[in-house]
Amino acid sequence: MTGTTIRPFLMFEGAAEEAMSLYVSLFPGSRIDSIAKYGPGEPGPEGTVQLASFTLAGQTVMCIDSPAKHAFTFTPSFSFFVDLETKEELERLAAILGEGGAVMMPLDNYGFSRRFTWLSDRFGVSWQLNLP
Repeated sequence: MTGTTIRPFLMFEGAAEEAMSLYVSLFPGSRIDSIAKYGPGEPGPEGTVQLASFTLAGQTVMCIDSPAKHAFTFTPSFSFFVDLETKEELERLAAILGEGGAVMMPLDNYGFSRRFTWLSDRFGVSWQLNLP
């Protein structure tokens, strides 16, 4: 299947640009690839993200700020699973991503990993941080 791509797609409600900026600041080689914002008279609030693409450690992710209100948000059933090289890097990312969020599994050795945590960030996006 040539031309087929699969990318995670995150739907925010007004915080897409802030979330992207945080995420790309945390992982080396990451970047915002493209961003289109709503203008005057368009369906979404002016200046919010109509469609954006960013790269995290080689993985392309897309996102929007939904102009439609809905009764759902992110759940832990989708998460970014991140393998890290050092305990220090894992703890640094856990502290930054966990700020204002919630910890579902605190930093610990769970047998399958030397050091692991599962948390949601202040935007509601779920992260599994792992030191294999």
